[in-house]
Amino acid sequence: MGRSVAVLAISAGLTVSCSSEAAQPQAKADGRSFTVAAAGDVLIHPELVEQAAKDAEESGEGEAGLDFGPLLAGLKPVISKADLAICHMETPVGRPEGPFEGYPEFLVPPQVLTTLKDVGYDTCSTASNHTFDHGLKAVRRTLDAMDEVGLGHTGSARTPEEAEQINIRDVNGVKVAHLSYSWESFLSPAPEKESWAFNRSSTGDVKKAEKRARDKGAGVVILSLHWGLDHYNEPSVPQLDMAQRITEETGVDLVIGHHAHVVQPIQKVNGTWVAYGLGNQVARHSSPTGLTEEGAIGWFEFRETADGWDVSARYRTTQVDIPPEIEAGEKAIEGAVEDLRVVDVQQALENPEGLSDDRIARYRLAENRTRGFLYNRGAPGGDGLKRLSLEK
Repeated sequence: MGRSVAVLAISAGLTVSCSSEAAQPQAKADGRSFTVAAAGDVLIHPELVEQAAKDAEESGEGEAGLDFGPLLAGLKPVISKADLAICHMETPVGRPEGPFEGYPEFLVPPQVLTTLKDVGYDTCSTASNHTFDHGLKAVRRTLDAMDEVGLGHTGSARTPEEAEQINIRDVNGVKVAHLSYSWESFLSPAPEKESWAFNRSSTGDVKKAEKRARDKGAGVVILSLHWGLDHYNEPSVPQLDMAQRITEETGVDLVIGHHAHVVQPIQKVNGTWVAYGLGNQVARHSSPTGLTEEGAIGWFEFRETADGWDVSARYRTTQVDIPPEIEAGEKAIEGAVEDLRVVDVQQALENPEGLSDDRIARYRLAENRTRGFLYNRGAPGGDGLKRLSLEK
């Protein structure tokens, strides 16, 4: 496959403001195209479970007293528009009635999977340092639950035979393979006899998996990597080194990164887009930093040309709104956030009616700061990374 190169084309139904555009590669007369949306970590802390319980009580919906719909509703206008939407499900799930656990060894409600599907996600990466938090039994339960709601998955497996399979989806007539790898968990490493249960980061293993995908007819291969250092907005040296190896030694068409819980740059490496870290899609850390509430949806358009696949990159900023902590007897702050919600920042800024000045200022900070982190390795300019705008 030809190495992916940037184009400034945009998908049908989406528009972007551009000041100057580089020459576009020659489109193939009967060339296919499709869009991919990918977002950051889905990390369900106990406070989010409490919010889902509150929302279920108010809505009368959900399952077993939990409704994650209101929490994630702000994502649907973007995620549902993609031809292929990829989430990162970082943790194993328990039973609908619980018990549930937070950090350091997560066990989260399976009800969130139903909501992820309803929002518009098609498939998820599942290889992370938390995959094996509760052993093989929880790995199997998680994948069973994903199958039940119709979410694809890759990165972990119930059996050695499943570990050899490749997640390939038909997207607008194109076979798209999705691979997922992670560094090992220090808290709950998989025993050697079950080492097949989730994929450990290895350029050699990625190369082998890509070959299996190509042999099965995949025209595009997307790789999710759980890598890097917690809370660092710059990619680590091992991340940079692996990005070089992956883009030099394989034909992977797109790299999507997770784990840092803060936004990291999107950059072209050897002609291939690498999103080092998309921050958190949804999380509520015990000590929020502001950065841990900010995330990015990466939006990638694949267009077939005579020389292979050309890829353009866009992004959209998200933020998890956290209500202020109020002591007993204190009055609520006028205009303050009342519930945990994932917010489409750009949509909020374009439609600020009813928002306090403080909230508007917070959203502007998130938008500007996220742009700075995403661009920090030179993705604007020649590479062409730009903000995604939904057509009105």
